[in-house]
Amino acid sequence: MNPSRLLVIALMSVVTGLASQAQSERWTESKANDWYAKQPWLVGANFVPSNAINELVMFQAATFDPAINDHELGLAESIGMNTVRVFLQDQLWEQDSKGFQQRLDTFLSIAAKHHIRPLLVLFDSCWETDPHLGPQHPPIPGVHNSGWVQSPGKERLLSKADEPKLKAYVVGVVGAFANDNRILGWDVWNEPDNQGGDKSEDVTAKVKRVNELLPQAFAWARSAKPSQPLTSGVWVGNWSDPAKESETTKIQLAESDIISFHNYGWPEEFEARIKELQPLHRPIICTEYMARGAGSTFDGSLPIAKRYNVGAINWGLVAGKTQTYLPWDSWQRPYVTAQPTVWFHEVFRQDGTPYRQHEVDLVRELTGRGTMAGSAPSSQPGASQ
Repeated sequence: MNPSRLLVIALMSVVTGLASQAQSERWTESKANDWYAKQPWLVGANFVPSNAINELVMFQAATFDPAINDHELGLAESIGMNTVRVFLQDQLWEQDSKGFQQRLDTFLSIAAKHHIRPLLVLFDSCWETDPHLGPQHPPIPGVHNSGWVQSPGKERLLSKADEPKLKAYVVGVVGAFANDNRILGWDVWNEPDNQGGDKSEDVTAKVKRVNELLPQAFAWARSAKPSQPLTSGVWVGNWSDPAKESETTKIQLAESDIISFHNYGWPEEFEARIKELQPLHRPIICTEYMARGAGSTFDGSLPIAKRYNVGAINWGLVAGKTQTYLPWDSWQRPYVTAQPTVWFHEVFRQDGTPYRQHEVDLVRELTGRGTMAGSAPSSQPGASQ
């Protein structure tokens, strides 16, 4: 072979190798900020269709409902939302990777129709520790989020023998959509050290194991070379001093391409949290906020988010089987004989009317998007479980 051609091939190999390595590493600050500069101001909701008690019902073949997703994402679009945060579940991939991929593709097409780009959550440490496929129990009367499930469940989380299955899920689902512009990004792990749903005697082992798996989960996702950024939202503790951060928080902040956080506090606290994260010099998105009874509202937090160019994704869109319009204290005192004074989460009633007209008007005003139309049809589409 011509020596010049050999040199060209060698140089191309080096360049290809460097590009591949760059894709498998954390984004630089410059790359992250360049990406964010190309995005509109990101405003949306954590989305579970009102007929679903959890992410399994949302995506299982027997209960996946394109019509209700279309209808409710239309409501989000009508008030100027352009993103939603959506939870996936590892058992869906193991059970039927092809079918799950097809249903997720359908969902992404519906979202794209409404000019909405989802942030997809891979793992979640909150609530039911023993998730199972198939029919889910009905909502517990009067209780906030009574059917939510972890991913992975406790048994699979603590079992090192199950690591290959978790890796296959992450690499498989991220790889399938790695270059899909309909996806905003990947939220690798929701509140990884959350103790909700766990027995107190299991917490230490759980957090230790999460801290082992979390960097691996980021590495698995990066090995699929996604064009979208990775993140994991910090949610508790002191973020202003690395010496005071938990091990989990350190990993989240060190691995995330873009920074995300949760805050359900008063506006002063919301703004303070943003300021704690600004020294990282990366884009910031609040991926959970808006709990009226706790002091977190659209009125208080959303104008602050806009002022700092921080993305804002509230919890809940349409009141339904998650029952997250009920307060957290319903875990101790179910609201079975009386309704709460104010809704905790959610934006719309099931008939498509806003819980508070002022809120949806404010979202439209601040985003400069949406329409005054978008109310639901009189009949609710789709089946429920």
